[in-house]
Amino acid sequence: MTGTEDGLTDLLRALTAAHYRFVTVTPETHRRILERSPGRLARDLRGVFGWNLPFGEQLLPAPVRDALERSGMVGRDGRLLRSRVRIASVEDRLFLHSAFPTDAADSVFFGPDSYRYARFLQAELAGLASARRLVDIGAGSGVGAIVAAAQLSDARITATDINPLALRFARINARHSEVELEAVETSGLDGLEGPVDLVVANPPFVLDPAKRLYRDGGDMHGARLSLDWALAAARRIEPGGTVLLYTGSAIVEGRDGLLEALEERLPDLDCSLRYADIDPDIFGELLDQPGYETVERVAAVGAVIAKA
Repeated sequence: MTGTEDGLTDLLRALTAAHYRFVTVTPETHRRILERSPGRLARDLRGVFGWNLPFGEQLLPAPVRDALERSGMVGRDGRLLRSRVRIASVEDRLFLHSAFPTDAADSVFFGPDSYRYARFLQAELAGLASARRLVDIGAGSGVGAIVAAAQLSDARITATDINPLALRFARINARHSEVELEAVETSGLDGLEGPVDLVVANPPFVLDPAKRLYRDGGDMHGARLSLDWALAAARRIEPGGTVLLYTGSAIVEGRDGLLEALEERLPDLDCSLRYADIDPDIFGELLDQPGYETVERVAAVGAVIAKA
């Protein structure tokens, strides 16, 4: 491990010992919470690593302070400090992700979609315990791969991403959860060798005029990347394999363009589809953005693709 990874691993360990818990919210909710009390300082660990507030040097318990300093993920502004990472909890697991606001090109995102993704996988993996190799494409912080690993005791677990920082965080998060994770820097399934019988994914699904990699889902009101990943995975998986896709889809005049495209394309790949809304209306603030003028809502959806 690098010094940074060693320090961050110890940070997660110290926060676990301190019974740290924090549910990470959407960027819009985070912004509104901070605007309630401009200039306030963190008073506890949740303020430091959840709300990402500045804090005084003596606030942190010694094991937490020492690990954060060794990680190099702390910034200084005069007498005040601020963590350069945030930490979310999912049940009894902790996950490193990027500081607020997530404006950097290599920001590693975590939020309500991460929780919905984890619950979707937990529900669907119950019948797939015999999978031999799982690949989480665009893995980000690794939440999909790590949650899935708990139900796939004998499977080889691979996480792919184009972002080296995401893979670093995923490795640390996996190590802390005692999951053996293979992290591969690549786009989708490109360059992966060997058979794959289970693919999970939570792609970006926002229509982003700036074309930022971790936000932009392409055309189809942001659903293009979800469609491309689903079809690529459907082509790649072994007969009898499964793709579990959690994503968002823009609904225009009552029609779900992603669902229609999957229904049209998957039969040619000898695949069936089970598709359902997980949450019918998410991220309503997107409707005010350019490109969403005809969209009536964005739904969180789950697709289960099975190859005959």
